[in-house]
Amino acid sequence: MTTVSTEAAPADSRVSSRLYRAVWRWHFYAGLFVVPFFIILACTGMIMLYGNSVQTMLGPRHFVAPTATPASLVAQADAAAAAIPGGTVSMYVQPSTLDQASLFIVTAADGAHIVAVNPADTAVIADYRQDGVLFNWASKIHGTLLLGDFGDHVLEIAAGLGIILLLTGLYMWWPKQGRTLKRALTPRLLTGRGFWRELHMSAGAYFAVVMLFFLISGLSWTGVWGTQLVQAWNTFPAGKLSGLPLSDAKHASMNHGDEKDVPWTLEQTPMPTSHDHSNMAGMAGMDDMAGMEGMDMSPPGAVTLDSVASLARQIGFQGQVRINMPADATGVFTISSDSTSGDSSNPFGDRTVHVDQYSGKVLMEIAFADYGIGGKAMAAGIALHQGNLGWWNIVLNLFFCAAILFVSVSGIIMWWMRRPKGRFAAPLYPRQYRAPWAVLVIALAVCLAFPLTGAAVLVFALVDFLLPLRMKEAGAA
Repeated sequence: MTTVSTEAAPADSRVSSRLYRAVWRWHFYAGLFVVPFFIILACTGMIMLYGNSVQTMLGPRHFVAPTATPASLVAQADAAAAAIPGGTVSMYVQPSTLDQASLFIVTAADGAHIVAVNPADTAVIADYRQDGVLFNWASKIHGTLLLGDFGDHVLEIAAGLGIILLLTGLYMWWPKQGRTLKRALTPRLLTGRGFWRELHMSAGAYFAVVMLFFLISGLSWTGVWGTQLVQAWNTFPAGKLSGLPLSDAKHASMNHGDEKDVPWTLEQTPMPTSHDHSNMAGMAGMDDMAGMEGMDMSPPGAVTLDSVASLARQIGFQGQVRINMPADATGVFTISSDSTSGDSSNPFGDRTVHVDQYSGKVLMEIAFADYGIGGKAMAAGIALHQGNLGWWNIVLNLFFCAAILFVSVSGIIMWWMRRPKGRFAAPLYPRQYRAPWAVLVIALAVCLAFPLTGAAVLVFALVDFLLPLRMKEAGAA
């Protein structure tokens, strides 16, 4: 396949300029790679918005008749576990209203299941695999293309190239040589390819800032730039945990599969541990006992899901609340409510509380105010990205997804209308072109900021360098 274009050199001096042609060619290359992924991300994003509004992140809403005398949570959890052979309850999700069923996440050999239980009589209303939930299915495509780490890396490259696409597009749109800002913001009603070009440029300019926000916030979830660079530097520091004994397990261990049940800034933070104090009284002398005054010496088993749920209400948790069960003998109960998980529409109310499974004592509490700057930005940014801040957020995100689809499709239409039949029709450089310093500086900045995208840029640059001159040079000087 050749890149030769028979298109005559445009009369407009902007198009024939060296920098403009270089930017246009890189805009084309970035779009060539990015557009298919933008279409996938926009479509799965709209599905996730449906799964986060009409449904929930945990599947359909299950309504029940409210009861004044619900069964104990322990009995409900036992019923949920019994519904899945070999299942163990790992999380209880307290519904936000009394007319909804209790939800339990039950882990088994074949993965995580969601079980809905009627609080009135512990009857199991529904059970289904978590990875079969509409939101979860779309989220896995949105995050990994169902290809695991490889898919995650591909999308990370696409998002980084999307930033290049955005920057190069803004340069070509930016008013210059007598073209006013008002004129640039107002598409002309042309016909043919000009019609699509005007709408493509205007829509891209109008949504540039929003697109940059979605790209950056999405990149923060990726495996290399997100996890190893950005998240690592913005993780809640273990040094703030007041000298508590810490586990080798991280907060991310409470995530269920691809679902992010834990606030972004806490994922890499170690978990605290519970300690069985039941034999302390027998082992300690009388003088030592005096130092334990005020410590809850509850016998093992006294702390239950019911008592932890009661504690959650006492310390101010409202609406939908998640309670993670202890993972082992040193694990803790974890009470949490955060907007990223869809528990609330207020990221500033994020709160995570760890409770000793033996004494019922609160070991650690982390709230939004305790996050660092990066953690706070991500708490609000992810909620906004997912449409968790209310109906206005869902409507705006739907509109944005539609805009991304339009910009992507209109770009394809423009290329198809411009290309000679059977030709690739990449934009051509001026004869004896040499890359301007501005282009080199931008490329270097991207390579340093986003390693995987930088590698892709270098590959594209190498391929472009090796192409014969006749395939990439126009006659314009």
